[in-house]
Amino acid sequence: MLSDKIKLTAKDILEKDFKTAIKGYKPEDVDQFLDLIIKDYEVFHQEIDDLKQENLKLKKQAEESTKRPSQPAPGATPGTTNFDILKRLSNLEKHVFGNKLFD
Repeated sequence: MLSDKIKLTAKDILEKDFKTAIKGYKPEDVDQFLDLIIKDYEVFHQEIDDLKQENLKLKKQAEESTKRPSQPAPGATPGTTNFDILKRLSNLEKHVFGNKLFD
């Protein structure tokens, strides 16, 4: 799972305290950079949470659609195939239009 692989949270980064040295980095620069990282982490975590919720929703929809029996086409009788429907349509066209279709 992704959350198991992530080592730091935004809070961990915010609370990190660096020791100062004689020739160290400027604390203001480090703080500004860490602020950017914290904002990114917050966005990442929110996106992950949103995607998890969407994933659960889609899984539920998929389960519901597989549980529901498929509905036959309106007006179709049980056991009617596409071939039967096309045959009936062809007979209807012959009846309505006569031989005009074949001329």
